Amino acid sequence: MKLISWNVNGIRAVLAKNFCEFVATERPEILCLQETKARPEQVPLPLELGGYHAFWSSAEKPGYSGVAVFTREKPLDVREGLGIGEHDKEGRVLTLEYPDFILVNVYTPNAQDELRRLPYRLSWDEAFRIHVAREALRKPVIFCGDLNVAHQEIDLARPRENRRNPGFSDEERASFSSLLEAGFTDTFRHHYPDKTAAYSWWSYRAGARQKNVGWRIDYFAVSTPFMKNVADAAILPHVLGSDHCPVEITLG
Repeated sequence: MKLISWNVNGIRAVLAKNFCEFVATERPEILCLQETKARPEQVPLPLELGGYHAFWSSAEKPGYSGVAVFTREKPLDVREGLGIGEHDKEGRVLTLEYPDFILVNVYTPNAQDELRRLPYRLSWDEAFRIHVAREALRKPVIFCGDLNVAHQEIDLARPRENRRNPGFSDEERASFSSLLEAGFTDTFRHHYPDKTAAYSWWSYRAGARQKNVGWRIDYFAVSTPFMKNVADAAILPHVLGSDHCPVEITLG
């Protein structure tokens, strides 16, 4: 069973690129998208998505944020948000329950330049941690998406230069550690603990992608006991169309 997560940086933009070919080739059972920047009625879905049930959570602000899940198996239940008004205006979380696990698709807020949104970001992190930990009391949890943090120095090309930048501040890294310590495992690092130059996001500036000067900020994490069901984890840097590339896990 293949699950894919991708921050598409605008679903309408990526539909005009290679998105349909990507879906047709990969044929994931579940496809999670972040930063859709659209409401479902604004997006005529291609035939490649005709075999999927589609679920969306869109921001109140037009053309901003948003997540979506396309799933071949109809879930038992679907919920939007974290149940906290302050955090649920930007369309950042979808929670889907299946017979064997609960899937949470997330687009974590960015701390922004000079870390001006860091206090809000840390408040969000705490609410998200409580959410997934609570869900994990019922069933194993898989959460995926753009978590907007490079956890360790191995997870970005230039850690020294980015030490106090958004996505690599000490506070955000510690918060992500706390998330994993709540009972979850980073699937990619579990399978590839020492793999370097493995990134999922690159700045559009200075040819960063061509030089592979990137960050790994897109994740699949699972309830730690569920790791026995994760056969592999992968990053797909060859897939273009966004400043992020897809990440995936295979259950087996």
